[in-house]
Amino acid sequence: MALPIIRLQAQRHRRALGGHPWIYSNEVVMDEAAKAFEPGALAEFRSHDGRFIGKGSFDPHPLIAGRIFSRNLVEAIDEAWLLSRVREALELRERLVSVPFYRVIHAEADGIPGLIVDRFGEFLAVQLNTSGIERLWPELRQALMSLLKPRGIYVQKFANAQRFVEGEAADGPVEVSENGLTFYADLAGGQKTGWYFDQRDNHALVARYVRSQDNALDLYTHAGGFALHAARAGAAQVVAVDSSEPALQLAQTAAERGGYAAQCKFVRADVFEELERRSAAKEKFKIVVADPPAFVKSRKDLTSGGKGYRKLARLCAQVTAQQGILFIASCSHNMDLPGFTEQVAAGLAEAGREGRILHTVFAAPDHPVHPHLPESAYLKALLVRLD
Repeated sequence: MALPIIRLQAQRHRRALGGHPWIYSNEVVMDEAAKAFEPGALAEFRSHDGRFIGKGSFDPHPLIAGRIFSRNLVEAIDEAWLLSRVREALELRERLVSVPFYRVIHAEADGIPGLIVDRFGEFLAVQLNTSGIERLWPELRQALMSLLKPRGIYVQKFANAQRFVEGEAADGPVEVSENGLTFYADLAGGQKTGWYFDQRDNHALVARYVRSQDNALDLYTHAGGFALHAARAGAAQVVAVDSSEPALQLAQTAAERGGYAAQCKFVRADVFEELERRSAAKEKFKIVVADPPAFVKSRKDLTSGGKGYRKLARLCAQVTAQQGILFIASCSHNMDLPGFTEQVAAGLAEAGREGRILHTVFAAPDHPVHPHLPESAYLKALLVRLD
C-alpha cells in the first residue's frame, strides 16, 4: 500500500538525506494534512522537489516529528521487516555476550527507532519510547516471541510509567548473570528496564584496579554492579551508597548470594550528603566510583548539570586516597565528552588534586552508536588515577 507523503521544506532535506534518522517538525511542510496526521502512523518522507528520503513514523506534535525506519522505497515496514531487524540485532549480541543477558535492541542504532529491548534470560524488558513504535507493538511482539521465545515480556509504553506483562510474570526479581557474577533485577518496578547492561565492561575495568585489602566506595550503586565486582576482586571493604531502598535490597541479596556480604556495606543516603559527611570525617578510599543518573536531561540543564558533575568530582576527589582510582560517569546525552571532561577536571582542581586519565570509556557494545546520532553515545566515563 502507498504511504501518505510528508514533504520537507525547501533546502531542509540535506541532513535527513545524508543519513540522519530524525526529521524535525520545523523541517516539515506543516500543512493541514500534516497537522492532522495520526500520531505515529507510517509515512513516506520526500524532499520539497520530490526526492525520496525514507519511510518511517510521523507525529506532528513533538520536535522530533519523523523517525526513519527504512531508506528502501519498496520495503514494507511490517512484521517481516521487524523480524529481520530483530534477527540481525540478536545475531550481533550473541557474538558479543556469551550469556542471554544484554540489550537486544538499542533504538536507532539497531534500525528500529524508539525501541529498547533488554534480555534477562527467559524474560524481556521493553520500552516503547515513541508513538510510532507503540503502533507497531503487535507485529513487534510476534517477532520477539518468534526469535527469543520469552516466558514473559515486561512492556512500558510511550508516555506511560505503568508496565504490563505479556505472557508469564516473573516470581519476584529475576537473576542477571554478568561477568560470572549473579545480580537481581526488578523488571516490574525497577529503574529503566531493571539493570544497566551498558556498564558491563566498565564494571570489569574498575575491578582490574582493585588490589587485596583495598577499600572501595560505590556511589549510586543501584543493584550493586560496581560494588560486587570490587568485592570479588579482593576489596577488603566496599561501601555502596544509593537513595533507593529497593535497589539496595537487590544489591544486598546479590552480595549474600555471592558470598560477599561480609565485605559489603549498603548505605541508604543522598550521595552528596554522604560525600560531605565522609569528607568532613577525613575518610579515604582507594577506589571511588560515581555513576549518577542524568544531571542534564535537556539542553537547558547544561549549566546546572555541569555544576553538578563538577561538584561530584570535587567531593569524590576529597575522599579518594593518594594514588587512588576515581571512576566517574555521565549518562546525559546532552553533556558531550569534552564538556564532561572539563567539568571533572575543574572539580579535581577545586579539590586540590592532580591526576591522569587512564581510560575514557563508553557503553558496552550491545549499546551501539548511530554514526549520525551523537545522542546514542549517551554514556561516557573517565577512569582517573589521582596523585
